[in-house]
This record gives sequence, structure tokens and C-alpha cells, in this order.
Amino acid sequence: MRARQQHVDYDAVVVGAGFSGLYMLHLLREAGYSVKVYEAGDDVGGVWYWNRYPGARCDSESIYYNYTFSKELYEEWSWSSRFPTQPEILDYLNFVADKFDLRRDIEFGTRVTSAHFHEASNSWEVTTGDGETVRSQFFITGVGCLSTANLPQFEGIDRFKGDWYHTGNWPHEGVDFRGKRVGIIGTGSSGIQSIPMIAKEAEHLTVFQRTPQYSIPAENHPYDQAYIEQVKGDFENLRDSMRHSNSGLAIPPGERSALEDPPEKREKIFEEAWNKGSLYLLNAYNDFMVNADANESVSSFIREKIGEIVEDPEIAEKLKPTYYFGTKRPVLDTDYYETYNRDNVSLVDVKAHPIEEITERGVQTSAEEHELDIIVFATGYDAMTGTLLKMDIRGRDGTSLHDKWAGGSSVQTYLGLALNGFPNMFTITGPESPSVLSNMPVSIEQHVEWIHDFIQYMDEHNMTRAEAEAEAEREWSQHCREVAEQTLFVQTDSWYTGANIDGKPRGFPIYLGGVGPYRNICEDVASNGYKGFTLNSLSEQKI
Repeated sequence: MRARQQHVDYDAVVVGAGFSGLYMLHLLREAGYSVKVYEAGDDVGGVWYWNRYPGARCDSESIYYNYTFSKELYEEWSWSSRFPTQPEILDYLNFVADKFDLRRDIEFGTRVTSAHFHEASNSWEVTTGDGETVRSQFFITGVGCLSTANLPQFEGIDRFKGDWYHTGNWPHEGVDFRGKRVGIIGTGSSGIQSIPMIAKEAEHLTVFQRTPQYSIPAENHPYDQAYIEQVKGDFENLRDSMRHSNSGLAIPPGERSALEDPPEKREKIFEEAWNKGSLYLLNAYNDFMVNADANESVSSFIREKIGEIVEDPEIAEKLKPTYYFGTKRPVLDTDYYETYNRDNVSLVDVKAHPIEEITERGVQTSAEEHELDIIVFATGYDAMTGTLLKMDIRGRDGTSLHDKWAGGSSVQTYLGLALNGFPNMFTITGPESPSVLSNMPVSIEQHVEWIHDFIQYMDEHNMTRAEAEAEAEREWSQHCREVAEQTLFVQTDSWYTGANIDGKPRGFPIYLGGVGPYRNICEDVASNGYKGFTLNSLSEQKI
């Protein structure tokens, strides 16, 4: 067992018990470290504990959306279908927690309100909402990139006499839509997944759409036993291909420009990819995200598909996006566009007729009042930085994370893993890492393993404090911006850039260099004695 640093209760405090926190707990505990995990929910699951809205389903294929650190674990669990539902993902994370006996070191129903670094004791003082305070040498956040719900501040919401819900904080007992007039505000991923399900149950569903989205059929289907056995038999190759791919998925990337093929061949490739479902269409060619003309070729293909599926030409036109395909989160659906052919579904364009207020009876736009019994807010999240900034995190000299990032306008990290001025603090899939533009479990595993290895390296070299250097942080952030500016991502307003949150500063805090190349960069930092970090021993610190 490792000798614990003086003045601390735990070697590490971890925030969050989703994919990140569970694996971080397991790996550190197996290495002999004492760990305390705090989780706001009443059980494990992270975002999958809260996101119980109708139709909630992962848009990474299930054979890729799991841990790969343990072959035994991979072989013991079998997914039922190509794209796992929220209940099945939650069952999986409960299975993992049980297998590795993780709950005994997790405090549920507990939200971390502050974490302050104390120079004299070289420790983090972590305080929870119920007033408990503990000290740890390391403070590690596994809070997720999409875990703080964004509820727009519509005037009059408190006057509404019906019921309202947010997809990111759904009642565990579910919602009965039968015989109800339902309105859903938002057509991002959660809206697109919810709409077909709600429409089947509600008396009438009114969709309030500000920006139409590109959506691709998921083509979900049950797995047969032969396929499951085939995948499990190829575990090592599958894991290796995911870890060294650009996206963290074992979907082959395009090998040439869309403009190299004549229109008729391109159309055939698009059609085949559309029918395959998943993200094959996004990967049909290699230049959709850097070449506007190439992007328009696939964007126009999807718009034509919308026109073919939606029977009313006026509604079809309202559903056709105009931004660059892929520069907002790619959405997969089951019968989304087909739902607008139902008699009990109507579409309201709130860009043309903005929502003015929520009334006692429903939603008032600039054109009319829509009387509703239930309102569903599918308005997404304060992504990337929102959950981190909700905690009062203070580093050296009392500097707050909010001030360091100027409320989000100047986000800087080193590798998306660490921060100058915040010693012994690590952020799993933090800003400026591949995070949400990758298959999250793959990126999570890479971060958790890198943090674990770094902490062990510090022990082996009698180092007790590690802090990202200001210059290394500046250079990494500059590199992230330079890579992003070579793409079409920065030309589209999205939650990637913070555009979905009123008043939030704009930026692009995601590394676009790819999962495999990013892994190589992190490995190079480690193999060079954790280049870009200042390491100190206990004797060098002011105790």
C-alpha cells in the first residue's frame, strides 16, 4: 500500500461516477491509492443516469461504446442491438460497478461545491453541498462534457399551469403523454430522438424548431449471437483500431476527396452509406470538414433525402439545414423525418416566429399562442466548461478557474488534462482534448490511464506536486486553435462553440487532430519525463 502524503484524507478525490469516474476509481485503487468519488446522482451512470428521456440512445455503435481495458469484462457483457438505449447503458455501468465493487468508495447524492488548493499542505480541500470537507493530494474531475442542462430563461415559465421537463434531467418514473398536447422546444440530438417517440403517444405534438439539423438514419437492429461472438473473438484488433483511429470508432475513414469522383459515383457512395446508417456517410470521403464544396455535395444529398421523405413540401423545406454538414453534432435517428408525415405533429419555425414567452396555457410566439399540457425542453447543455465552472475551483494563490478562463472566453489547458496554476488537478476529457468529437469511452480510457501512469511516475521519482507550465499550456491552446481554424467547424454556430448559451463567450475548445495522433502526443509528453510539467518534491515545497 502506498504511503499517503501527510495532511490528506485521500490520495485522490474524483468528481463523477460515470464512465470516467468509475474507471479512474478502479485503476487508482488497484494501484494501492486511497480514492473518494463524489456523485450528484443517487447511483452510478453519469449522464446516462440523468438522460432518461424517450428514445435516449447512444449514437456510437454499442460494440465500440464500452470499456476495453479488460478483455474479461468485454467478453462477459453482450449488447442487444447496434445502438444501445439509455437503460441498457445504465445496466452496463451498474454491471461494471458491481464487478469491480466500486460503490463502496462512492458517495452518492453528493455534489461538490468547491475545491481549493492549499499551498502549505500541498493538498486540495474539497467541500460538498452538505458541508463535508475532505483533503486530497490529487483532485480529478470526471464530470463529463454534457452534464449541465441548459434551460433557456423564457419569460413566464413559472406561470405555466401544465408540466414541463428537460431532457437532461428526466423523471425516473417517466412521463405519460397519452391524450396530452405536447410541445418540444429544440431539435438537437435529444429532440430528434424524443420526437418520434412522443408523437406515437401524444394527442398532438408541436415541434418548436430554431435551426433544422442534418440527421442520418441509425438503421438500428438487434445483434445475433454469431455477430457478437465474431466481435468478441476479434477483441484485440478492435481495441487497437479504435485507439489509433481519428474518431475512436473502427469505421474506415474516406480515402479521397469527394470532388475526385463524378457526381453519379458520388451519389452511389452516398446512397450506400445512407443505407448502412451509423456514421458511414460522414466518413464516405476525407475532406467534408475542410472543403466547402465537398461538404456541399453531401449536404445537398441529405437535403434531397429530406424532400423525398417528408410529404408536405413546405414542411420539408423548413427541415432542410443550410450549415455545413458535420459541423454541428452529427445526429442519428429512427423515423425522425417520417414523423412529420403524421397528422398529430406540427412544426413551428421559431426563427421566423420567435418564442416571446411561456404563458399559463402554453407557448406564445410572435405569431400565435400554442396551448399545451406539457412542455419538453430539448435545449441541450452548457457544454465543455459549464459543469467545471459551476464548482468553485481555486488553484494557487486563490486564483479561481472562472477567472482563469474569464468565464469561458479564454479557455486554456495543457492537453485538455491539466491547468497552469492548478497543481495536482486533472480533467478527464477536459476542454482542448478530442472529447465530444470522439467515441467517449476510448478517449476516457486514454485519459484515465495517462493520469494513473503520471501519478505512479511521481511516486517512483519522489515527486508530490505536478503543474502544467504556462508556456506549454499557451502552446497547446494555440495548436488547438490553429487545427480548428483549418476546418469548417469554426464557421458554424453550435454548442461546440458555446453559441447555444446566451452570453457565453465563443471558442472551439475541442482538439480536432484525431484520437490516434492525440494519443501519440500524450505518450510523447510522458516518455520525455512529462514534458511541459513542473515537478516538485516535498522538500522543494513551502511546507
